[in-house]
Amino acid sequence: MSMCSCAGQTSTSISSICARTVSNFTAYRKRQPSACSLTLAAMPIQLQDFEFERVLDENPYFRCLNVLGTLPASSVSSSDASSSGSTSDGRLPAILRLERTPFPLTLPQEFSSGVLEQAKFLGNTDIYTWMNGWLKRRDDLPDLKISIICPATDVHIRKYSKQDILMVHETPELYEKLVKPYIEAFPPSRTQWARNILDGASEAHSLLHSTDEFLILPDMKWDPTTSPLTALYLLALVRDPSIRSMRDLRGGESGHLPLLKAIRDAAHSVVEREYGLARGSVRLYVHYQPSYYHFHVHIVHASQSGIMAMTVGQAHLLDDIISLLTVAPDILSSLTLTYGLGSQHGLYEPMFAAQSNVA
Repeated sequence: MSMCSCAGQTSTSISSICARTVSNFTAYRKRQPSACSLTLAAMPIQLQDFEFERVLDENPYFRCLNVLGTLPASSVSSSDASSSGSTSDGRLPAILRLERTPFPLTLPQEFSSGVLEQAKFLGNTDIYTWMNGWLKRRDDLPDLKISIICPATDVHIRKYSKQDILMVHETPELYEKLVKPYIEAFPPSRTQWARNILDGASEAHSLLHSTDEFLILPDMKWDPTTSPLTALYLLALVRDPSIRSMRDLRGGESGHLPLLKAIRDAAHSVVEREYGLARGSVRLYVHYQPSYYHFHVHIVHASQSGIMAMTVGQAHLLDDIISLLTVAPDILSSLTLTYGLGSQHGLYEPMFAAQSNVA
C-alpha cells in the first residue's frame, strides 16, 4: 500500500470533501436503485454509515486523501470486531482512502459522443486555454477508488497519517537489537489477510500464477478493469512465513536464490501472457522497511514514475538482490542498510535515538 505524503489537515474545505463524498454516494444510491442495488447488496460495508472524524493525510499531486472515522461494528465480522474492541456506541475506527481513478485511454475519443457533460471556461492566453470539466456518470468510468480498513488499529492510523521522513542507518547490530524484536512482536493477525490469500480463502479468482512456493496476483492498488496498462501493479506473495523481509534472504546451495529467480521468471511470463508485455517492461523490487512483514515482491510497469514507494531509500531491485546473494550468500544480514523511516513508524523513535551511535 502506498501512502499519501502531504500534510494531514482538519480544514473545513477538506472535511467537507469527505462529507460530500459520503452524502453524494448515498444520494446516487437513491437516484439509481437499479444500477446500484446488486452492488450495494453485496457490499459488507455501507459508506453512508461512515462518520467522519479527521483527515489523516492528503496529497494533491497523487490525488489521494486518507480520512479517519468510524463504522458500525455490525459492518465487519464478529471476530474482527471483538478483536479490536468497539467504542461504547458500538462503532469501530475506520480509514477511508480516496483516490481519483486514472483516465481510460479511450476517453478523448469519446468527447464528441457526449462523455463530457459540462465544461467551464477558466481563462486563456495566446494559444493556451484552461477549463474545468465534468464527465457523465457511467458504470465503466468511476470517479474514485475507495479503500476501507475496518477495524483500523493504531498502527494503521499511524501508517496512513502524514509522515516526516528521517534517513536512518540500520547496522546488523541495530537490526538484532531493535528491528528484529519489533518484527517478532507483531501478532499473526496483522498478516492474516496474506494468509487468507495464500490459503485460497480470498482473492482466489484473481490469481495469475500459483506454485508451492509463491503466487502472483494484481495488487489492490491496480484495477485492471478501469486502469491503463501503464499503471500495472502486481504482487508476488511468498508462502514461507519465515521470510519476513529481505534481511532474511540468503544465497548459497540451501538459500533463497532459486525462489527469487523463479519469481522473476514467473513475473515476466505472466505479464507477457496476460498483457502482452515483453521482457524488460516491468520493474521488480522489494521494500525495506516493508509495509508488512511477510515477504513479497512488487511488480510494476517500467513506465511508472509517480509511485512514492519506488524511491531510493525504500525500493531494492530484485535483480540486484539476486546478484548480491550470488556474490556473497550472507550479505543482506551483514550490510548496513540506509532507508527513509516515517515519523509515524513504530521504529522511528528507537532508531532516531540510536543514530548518534552509528559510525
